[in-house]
Amino acid sequence: MSKRRLGLIIYFTFLLLPLYWMFVMSLQTTESILGGFSLWPRDITLANYTKIFTDQSWYSGYINSIIYVSMNTVISLLAALPAAYAFSRYSFIGDKHMFFWLLTNRMAPPAVFLLPFFQLYSTFGLIDTHIAVAIAHCLFNVPLAVWILEGFMSGIPREIDETAYLDGYSFPRFFLTVFIPLIRAGIGVTAFFCFMFSWVELLLARTLTTTSAKPIAAIMTRTQSAAGLDWGLLAAAGILTIVPGALVVYFVRNYMTKGFALGRV
Repeated sequence: MSKRRLGLIIYFTFLLLPLYWMFVMSLQTTESILGGFSLWPRDITLANYTKIFTDQSWYSGYINSIIYVSMNTVISLLAALPAAYAFSRYSFIGDKHMFFWLLTNRMAPPAVFLLPFFQLYSTFGLIDTHIAVAIAHCLFNVPLAVWILEGFMSGIPREIDETAYLDGYSFPRFFLTVFIPLIRAGIGVTAFFCFMFSWVELLLARTLTTTSAKPIAAIMTRTQSAAGLDWGLLAAAGILTIVPGALVVYFVRNYMTKGFALGRV
Protein backbone atom coordinates (compact mmCIF):
# COMPACT_ATOMS: atom_id res chain seq x y z
CA MET A 1 0.00 0.00 0.00
CA SER A 2 1.41 3.38 -1.02
CA LYS A 3 1.95 6.15 1.50
CA ARG A 4 -0.55 8.33 -0.36
CA ARG A 5 -3.32 5.74 -0.10
CA LEU A 6 -2.49 5.10 3.55
CA GLY A 7 -2.63 8.83 4.24
CA LEU A 8 -6.05 9.11 2.57
CA ILE A 9 -7.36 6.18 4.60
CA ILE A 10 -6.18 7.76 7.85
CA TYR A 11 -7.59 11.14 6.81
CA PHE A 12 -11.05 9.81 5.94
CA THR A 13 -11.07 7.67 9.07
CA PHE A 14 -10.61 10.73 11.28
CA LEU A 15 -13.07 12.66 9.08
CA LEU A 16 -15.86 10.10 9.36
CA LEU A 17 -15.23 9.05 12.96
CA PRO A 18 -17.31 11.88 14.52
CA LEU A 19 -20.21 11.09 12.17
CA TYR A 20 -20.03 7.40 13.02
CA TRP A 21 -19.86 8.17 16.73
CA MET A 22 -22.91 10.45 16.49
CA PHE A 23 -24.81 7.75 14.58
CA VAL A 24 -23.96 5.18 17.26
CA MET A 25 -25.19 7.56 19.96
CA SER A 26 -28.43 8.17 18.05
CA LEU A 27 -29.29 4.46 18.33
CA GLN A 28 -28.96 4.39 22.12
CA THR A 29 -30.70 5.86 25.11
CA THR A 30 -28.96 8.46 27.22
CA GLU A 31 -28.56 5.93 30.04
CA SER A 32 -26.81 3.50 27.70
CA ILE A 33 -24.53 6.24 26.35
CA LEU A 34 -23.47 7.33 29.82
CA GLY A 35 -23.20 3.74 31.04
CA GLY A 36 -19.86 3.07 29.40
CA PHE A 37 -17.67 3.33 26.32
CA SER A 38 -18.53 1.23 23.27
CA LEU A 39 -17.54 1.38 19.60
CA TRP A 40 -20.91 -0.02 18.52
CA PRO A 41 -24.43 0.60 19.78
CA ARG A 42 -25.64 -1.41 22.74
CA ASP A 43 -29.36 -2.02 23.21
CA ILE A 44 -30.22 -0.53 19.82
CA THR A 45 -33.37 1.59 19.81
CA LEU A 46 -35.13 3.83 17.29
CA ALA A 47 -36.95 5.75 20.01
CA ASN A 48 -34.92 8.89 19.36
CA TYR A 49 -35.85 9.01 15.68
CA THR A 50 -39.44 8.10 16.50
CA LYS A 51 -39.72 11.02 18.90
CA ILE A 52 -38.38 13.46 16.30
CA PHE A 53 -40.91 12.35 13.68
CA THR A 54 -43.84 12.21 16.11
CA ASP A 55 -43.17 15.20 18.37
CA GLN A 56 -44.62 18.31 16.73
CA SER A 57 -41.97 20.66 18.09
CA TRP A 58 -39.23 18.58 16.47
CA TYR A 59 -40.58 17.91 13.00
CA SER A 60 -42.04 21.42 12.76
CA GLY A 61 -38.51 22.69 13.38
CA TYR A 62 -37.28 20.82 10.33
CA ILE A 63 -40.17 22.12 8.24
CA ASN A 64 -39.54 25.69 9.41
CA SER A 65 -35.84 25.42 8.54
CA ILE A 66 -36.56 24.04 5.08
CA ILE A 67 -39.15 26.77 4.41
CA TYR A 68 -37.00 29.77 5.24
CA VAL A 69 -33.86 28.26 3.73
CA SER A 70 -35.69 27.64 0.45
CA MET A 71 -37.15 31.15 0.50
CA ASN A 72 -33.74 32.67 1.16
CA THR A 73 -32.08 30.70 -1.64
CA VAL A 74 -34.70 31.80 -4.19
CA ILE A 75 -34.64 35.45 -3.08
CA SER A 76 -30.83 35.55 -3.06
CA LEU A 77 -30.61 34.13 -6.59
CA LEU A 78 -33.29 36.48 -7.95
CA ALA A 79 -31.46 39.49 -6.49
CA ALA A 80 -27.94 38.33 -7.37
CA LEU A 81 -28.45 37.31 -11.00
CA PRO A 82 -29.11 40.80 -12.44
CA ALA A 83 -26.57 42.40 -10.09
CA ALA A 84 -23.85 39.93 -11.10
CA TYR A 85 -24.67 40.49 -14.78
CA ALA A 86 -24.26 44.24 -14.35
CA PHE A 87 -20.89 43.84 -12.63
CA SER A 88 -19.66 41.40 -15.28
CA ARG A 89 -20.79 43.35 -18.35
CA TYR A 90 -20.69 47.06 -17.51
CA SER A 91 -18.19 49.53 -16.09
CA PHE A 92 -19.52 52.47 -14.11
CA ILE A 93 -18.27 54.95 -11.58
CA GLY A 94 -17.54 53.23 -8.28
CA ASP A 95 -18.24 49.72 -9.56
CA LYS A 96 -15.19 48.19 -7.85
CA HIS A 97 -15.95 50.05 -4.62
CA MET A 98 -19.57 48.90 -4.67
CA PHE A 99 -18.46 45.33 -5.34
CA PHE A 100 -16.09 45.47 -2.37
CA TRP A 101 -18.80 47.04 -0.21
CA LEU A 102 -21.07 44.09 -0.96
CA LEU A 103 -18.36 41.71 0.20
CA THR A 104 -17.86 43.62 3.46
CA ASN A 105 -21.44 42.74 4.39
CA ARG A 106 -20.52 39.08 4.02
CA MET A 107 -17.43 39.56 6.17
CA ALA A 108 -19.30 41.21 9.05
CA PRO A 109 -20.43 38.97 11.95
CA PRO A 110 -24.20 38.40 12.19
CA ALA A 111 -24.25 39.82 15.74
CA VAL A 112 -23.57 43.30 14.32
CA PHE A 113 -26.93 43.33 12.52
CA LEU A 114 -28.92 41.46 15.15
CA LEU A 115 -30.35 44.46 17.04
CA PRO A 116 -31.27 46.51 13.93
CA PHE A 117 -33.02 43.50 12.43
CA PHE A 118 -34.91 42.81 15.65
CA GLN A 119 -36.12 46.40 15.99
CA LEU A 120 -37.07 46.63 12.32
CA TYR A 121 -39.01 43.36 12.29
CA SER A 122 -40.70 44.19 15.59
CA THR A 123 -41.95 47.44 14.07
CA PHE A 124 -43.42 45.68 11.03
CA GLY A 125 -44.72 42.67 12.95
CA LEU A 126 -42.43 40.17 11.22
CA ILE A 127 -40.96 38.56 14.32
CA ASP A 128 -41.47 34.79 14.34
CA THR A 129 -42.11 34.53 10.59
CA HIS A 130 -40.24 32.59 7.93
CA ILE A 131 -39.80 35.64 5.71
CA ALA A 132 -38.02 37.48 8.54
CA VAL A 133 -35.23 34.90 8.73
CA ALA A 134 -35.09 34.52 4.94
CA ILE A 135 -34.60 38.26 4.38
CA ALA A 136 -32.11 38.55 7.24
CA HIS A 137 -29.93 35.84 5.69
CA CYS A 138 -30.03 37.69 2.35
CA LEU A 139 -27.71 40.28 3.89
CA PHE A 140 -24.96 37.67 3.79
CA ASN A 141 -26.04 35.40 0.94
CA VAL A 142 -26.69 38.03 -1.74
CA PRO A 143 -23.09 39.38 -1.68
CA LEU A 144 -21.74 35.83 -1.78
CA ALA A 145 -24.08 34.94 -4.65
CA VAL A 146 -23.10 38.07 -6.60
CA TRP A 147 -19.42 37.28 -6.11
CA ILE A 148 -19.72 33.68 -7.32
CA LEU A 149 -22.09 34.42 -10.23
CA GLU A 150 -19.97 37.33 -11.45
CA GLY A 151 -17.07 34.93 -11.87
CA PHE A 152 -19.16 32.55 -13.97
CA MET A 153 -20.68 35.35 -16.05
CA SER A 154 -17.31 36.92 -16.76
CA GLY A 155 -16.30 33.64 -18.37
CA ILE A 156 -19.11 33.94 -20.95
CA PRO A 157 -17.91 35.85 -24.08
CA ARG A 158 -19.59 39.21 -24.68
CA GLU A 159 -20.05 38.23 -28.31
CA ILE A 160 -22.92 35.99 -27.25
CA ASP A 161 -24.82 39.02 -25.94
CA GLU A 162 -24.17 41.02 -29.10
CA THR A 163 -25.18 38.14 -31.37
CA ALA A 164 -28.45 37.66 -29.46
CA TYR A 165 -29.30 41.37 -29.78
CA LEU A 166 -28.57 41.27 -33.53
CA ASP A 167 -30.93 38.31 -33.80
CA GLY A 168 -33.71 40.42 -32.31
CA TYR A 169 -33.72 39.07 -28.76
CA SER A 170 -35.01 41.42 -26.08
CA PHE A 171 -32.94 41.52 -22.91
CA PRO A 172 -35.43 39.52 -20.76
CA ARG A 173 -35.74 36.86 -23.47
CA PHE A 174 -31.97 36.69 -23.98
CA PHE A 175 -31.26 36.56 -20.26
CA LEU A 176 -33.78 33.82 -19.50
CA THR A 177 -33.45 31.60 -22.58
CA VAL A 178 -29.81 32.04 -23.62
CA PHE A 179 -27.65 33.42 -20.82
CA ILE A 180 -28.98 31.60 -17.76
CA PRO A 181 -28.66 28.12 -19.36
CA LEU A 182 -24.99 28.93 -20.02
CA ILE A 183 -24.33 29.54 -16.31
CA ARG A 184 -26.59 26.85 -14.85
CA ALA A 185 -23.55 25.25 -13.20
CA GLY A 186 -22.81 28.54 -11.44
CA ILE A 187 -26.42 28.89 -10.35
CA GLY A 188 -26.34 25.38 -8.88
CA VAL A 189 -23.15 26.05 -6.94
CA THR A 190 -24.43 29.42 -5.74
CA ALA A 191 -27.66 27.84 -4.55
CA PHE A 192 -25.60 25.27 -2.64
CA PHE A 193 -23.59 27.91 -0.76
CA CYS A 194 -26.71 29.97 0.01
CA PHE A 195 -28.53 26.87 1.23
CA MET A 196 -25.69 25.73 3.47
CA PHE A 197 -25.13 29.12 5.12
CA SER A 198 -28.83 29.62 5.80
CA TRP A 199 -29.21 26.02 7.04
CA VAL A 200 -26.42 26.19 9.63
CA GLU A 201 -26.86 29.83 10.76
CA LEU A 202 -28.22 29.95 14.30
CA LEU A 203 -27.91 33.41 15.85
CA LEU A 204 -30.31 35.32 13.60
CA ALA A 205 -32.68 32.37 13.18
CA ARG A 206 -32.96 31.86 16.93
CA THR A 207 -33.35 35.56 17.81
CA LEU A 208 -35.91 36.45 15.14
CA THR A 209 -38.21 33.51 15.92
CA THR A 210 -40.04 32.43 19.06
CA THR A 211 -42.43 29.53 18.55
CA SER A 212 -44.21 29.06 15.21
CA ALA A 213 -41.14 29.60 12.99
CA LYS A 214 -38.47 28.22 15.34
CA PRO A 215 -35.78 26.31 13.35
CA ILE A 216 -34.44 22.89 14.22
CA ALA A 217 -31.06 24.27 15.31
CA ALA A 218 -32.71 26.41 17.97
CA ILE A 219 -34.79 23.48 19.21
CA MET A 220 -31.64 21.38 19.60
CA THR A 221 -30.10 24.00 21.91
CA ARG A 222 -33.07 23.65 24.27
CA THR A 223 -33.03 19.86 24.55
CA GLN A 224 -32.45 19.71 28.26
CA SER A 225 -34.44 18.37 31.16
CA ALA A 226 -34.01 18.05 34.90
CA ALA A 227 -31.96 14.91 34.29
CA GLY A 228 -29.58 16.74 31.92
CA LEU A 229 -29.06 16.64 28.17
CA ASP A 230 -30.75 13.93 26.15
CA TRP A 231 -27.66 12.86 24.25
CA GLY A 232 -29.37 10.20 22.16
CA LEU A 233 -32.06 12.57 20.97
CA LEU A 234 -29.52 15.27 20.15
CA ALA A 235 -27.43 12.79 18.18
CA ALA A 236 -30.46 11.65 16.17
CA ALA A 237 -31.38 15.24 15.43
CA GLY A 238 -27.79 15.91 14.37
CA ILE A 239 -27.83 12.99 11.94
CA LEU A 240 -31.10 14.17 10.39
CA THR A 241 -29.77 17.71 10.16
CA ILE A 242 -26.89 16.50 7.99
CA VAL A 243 -29.20 14.80 5.50
CA PRO A 244 -30.46 17.92 3.60
CA GLY A 245 -26.95 19.25 3.14
CA ALA A 246 -25.72 15.84 1.97
CA LEU A 247 -28.53 15.70 -0.61
CA VAL A 248 -27.65 19.15 -1.93
CA VAL A 249 -23.98 18.18 -2.19
CA TYR A 250 -24.98 15.05 -4.13
CA PHE A 251 -26.95 16.99 -6.73
CA VAL A 252 -24.28 19.66 -7.32
CA ARG A 253 -21.23 17.44 -6.86
CA ASN A 254 -20.22 17.78 -10.52
CA TYR A 255 -19.96 21.57 -10.19
CA MET A 256 -18.26 21.85 -6.82
CA THR A 257 -14.69 22.14 -8.14
CA LYS A 258 -15.59 25.00 -10.43
CA GLY A 259 -17.66 26.55 -7.69
CA PHE A 260 -14.75 26.68 -5.26
CA ALA A 261 -12.77 28.42 -8.00
CA LEU A 262 -15.65 30.93 -8.26
CA GLY A 263 -15.99 30.13 -11.95
CA ARG A 264 -12.51 31.38 -12.82
CA VAL A 265 -10.99 28.25 -14.35
